[in-house]
Amino acid sequence: MAQTPKETRRKKVIEVLNEARGMELQAIQQYMNQHYNLDDIDYGELAAKMKLIAVDEMRHAEMFAERIKELGGEPRADYPGNVTRSQKVEAIYPFDAELEDDTIDSYNQYLLVCRENGDSVTMKLFELIIDEEQIHYNYFDNIGEHIKELGGTYLARIAGTPSSSGLNTQGFVAREGSA
Repeated sequence: MAQTPKETRRKKVIEVLNEARGMELQAIQQYMNQHYNLDDIDYGELAAKMKLIAVDEMRHAEMFAERIKELGGEPRADYPGNVTRSQKVEAIYPFDAELEDDTIDSYNQYLLVCRENGDSVTMKLFELIIDEEQIHYNYFDNIGEHIKELGGTYLARIAGTPSSSGLNTQGFVAREGSA
C-alpha cells in the first residue's frame, strides 16, 4: 500500500526530529564529560554550568522524542559522532561554541523541512530550542573569549569554586532566567 502525501511529509519531519535528537544525545555526552573533567581539575563554577547545559540538552532530547511519538514515529538513540575527551579547559569553550553554532545552523535547516512539509507545531518546537541553543552558544563564546583574553588570571579566579548543582532539573537556560 502506497503512502499518502501526508504520511510522506510526516516521515520527513520525523527523520529531522530524530537527527536533532541524536545531536542532543551527543551534546549530553560531550557536556557531561566536560563537566566531570572541569570538576576534577577544580573549576567548580564552570563544571556546574556545564552540567546545567547538559540538563537543557536532555530536556531538548526529550521534547524531540515526545514530538516524534506524537507523529507516530519511534525515537532513535543513536548520535552522529564521538565524544571528544581530555580537552584542556582553554579548548573546551571554543569547541562547544562551534558545536552550538553548527546545531543552530542544522536546526534552522530542519525548521525549513518542517515548514515545507506543513508542520507548524514542530517548527515552533525548533524555534524554541534554537533560542535556547543560542543562549548556550553565547555563554560558551563569552567564556572562551574571557579565557583567550585573560588566560590564567580568569581561570585562577574560578579555581576552587564549588561545583554543586544539586538535583535541580531546571537546566542552564531556566536557571539563568531566560526560559
